[in-house]
Amino acid sequence: MLYSENLIIVIWLLLVGTSSFVLTFFIRSYALKKSLLDIPNIRSSHSVPTPRGGGVAIIISFFASLLILVLKNQLDQSMVVGMIGGGMLVGLVGFIDDHRHITARWRLLVHFTAAVLILYVLGGLPPLHVFGARIDLMWFGHLLATLYLVWLLNLYNFMDGIDGIASIEAITVCLGGIILYWVVEPSGITWLVPAILLFSVAGFLFWNFPKAKIFMGDAGSGFLGLMLGALSIQAAWIAPKLFWGWIILLGVFLVDATVTLIRRILRKEKFYVAHCSHGYQHAARQLNSHVRVSLSIGLINLIWLLPIAVLVALDYLDGTMGVIIAYIPLIFLTIYFKSGVTENNGRDSIR
Repeated sequence: MLYSENLIIVIWLLLVGTSSFVLTFFIRSYALKKSLLDIPNIRSSHSVPTPRGGGVAIIISFFASLLILVLKNQLDQSMVVGMIGGGMLVGLVGFIDDHRHITARWRLLVHFTAAVLILYVLGGLPPLHVFGARIDLMWFGHLLATLYLVWLLNLYNFMDGIDGIASIEAITVCLGGIILYWVVEPSGITWLVPAILLFSVAGFLFWNFPKAKIFMGDAGSGFLGLMLGALSIQAAWIAPKLFWGWIILLGVFLVDATVTLIRRILRKEKFYVAHCSHGYQHAARQLNSHVRVSLSIGLINLIWLLPIAVLVALDYLDGTMGVIIAYIPLIFLTIYFKSGVTENNGRDSIR
């Protein structure tokens, strides 16, 4: 019986990936027909006009699968409604922005609305364990959680600048999250949600892996950032240590984007203006390759960050200390690759 159930889950997840793959094909055809193209400019890392908006395939595949789980009484209905409501808001404003520009203030309004909606459904930020002490931040914690979700949503968009990077990050982080759930609650089914997200992204990655035939677009990148953030807070309600595990797994994107932002602010640059000064972008130019950088980030997630997160989940390592240990090399790596340092050398297209 257990074997047949596992086989059904495997087949179902493969169907999720297949649906994302097929949907991406049709979205790419639509983008080409409507001339919905990402035109290379001075801040680009690609050299030819490329269709965008493929992240919609991820959103549709993911939400359709969640709804099936709700109908089968496998998931909490309110949680799924919250994730769908918040995710659809972000996906819709991103989709519109991919077609025509939306001012930053309106995008941020939608982002905050989506974050508040998801936090309301999840119950906000639960008490966390910091160096062994239980800390309940109450309303201030909910505020921090809102800012965290909005920042993760936007930084994921910032980090989606070379072929395959955002997809590989999502896939490896979700894989890590699945393993953490297996470690903490092996009989539970919570791992199914990140598994569905993983396969939804995997179907799209076929079209996005260098050389990319379509880009994720703001709809997909913002959606992924929000969903990964929501999964990390949901994990905190299961066990506070799981939250730190997710924060560790998200380390590469969190560190690169945050260090870049801080350094640009300190340099008194217009940090809110589009740029190509993230560490991963400098690395792609130095190595003259999208593939090497994107795959390297996946390896960092699996070889360095995942083992530390597992040690936290097994209670061999305090969660806060685990974050510090995991992040120190990442900070040095971003400094080495000049995160936040602007190069005035014109457009550098890397393929």
